[in-house]
Amino acid sequence: MLITKNKFIRKKSFDIVAIGALIIAMIVWASSFIAIKATLPSIEPMSIIFGRMFVASLCFVYFIKSFKKFNFTKKDVKFIMLMVLFEPCLYFIFEAQAILYTTAGQAGMMTSMMPLITAIGAGIFLKEFISKKLILGSVIAMAGALWLSLSSIGTEYATNPILGNSLEFMAMVCGAGYAITIRYLSKKFSALFLTAIQSFAGFFFFMPFAIWEYNTVMMNFNLNAILWVVYLGVVVTLGGYGLFNFSLGRMEVSKAGMFINLIPIFTIVLAFLVLGETLAYIQMVASVVILFGVLITQIPMSKIKLIFS
Repeated sequence: MLITKNKFIRKKSFDIVAIGALIIAMIVWASSFIAIKATLPSIEPMSIIFGRMFVASLCFVYFIKSFKKFNFTKKDVKFIMLMVLFEPCLYFIFEAQAILYTTAGQAGMMTSMMPLITAIGAGIFLKEFISKKLILGSVIAMAGALWLSLSSIGTEYATNPILGNSLEFMAMVCGAGYAITIRYLSKKFSALFLTAIQSFAGFFFFMPFAIWEYNTVMMNFNLNAILWVVYLGVVVTLGGYGLFNFSLGRMEVSKAGMFINLIPIFTIVLAFLVLGETLAYIQMVASVVILFGVLITQIPMSKIKLIFS
């Protein structure tokens, strides 16, 4: 059954609906870095994520009855548990902490690593083909990511960029694990259901962290911060994840994952427009190296040999 499904997906190589949904999802996800960074001066990171999950969960309450129609096997439960462990639980722990120490733009650049990690993981666990150019591109992109982190210095926007970028890299590993588990689950469950499960799981998981922060740290729940949290819950979680999960049901993980490459571009533009962030010259060069490594994975091997010959 799995082989038949994969064959069908390969034949339908251009799905305009899935591609459009992915592009919109990438813009929405890029804006999440801006929203979190803008909210951090007022609200602590775990409380932001809890508020985000709470708002998203409220949006799904109406659909709870419709979810009862699904039948679950032990294998389904195992994959659902893995999905919520990878994302939102571990992913947002790493990402929320990462934004504390690095800029939104640099964190966005680190997301370009996720497609490569996802493709490698899909090759190992889903038996999708791993090419030589994917390995080459991965090495170059990882070198660029390391360069970006090591060349960064502490500023008012990034107090410890090496730590922040490392945490964001770990978030990308979790994101890749999430994408792989979603590939299995999307064959049986709707995008709406899977997004709802993530929201409810995140709500209960982050609640203790939020309670602890509320009782130990002084926070300023002003209107601007609250609106950013609502935006994260409704637009980013409900909209972004819904669109991404929908798309994964229509194309291969490795192909869908490559659209993550758009997030760095969208993030840098939004970070400049909304937060006034900029990248130093050396960081721009490192960012180009990352994108070059990702680009190589999309170029035919014959042309790559000409480039390096």
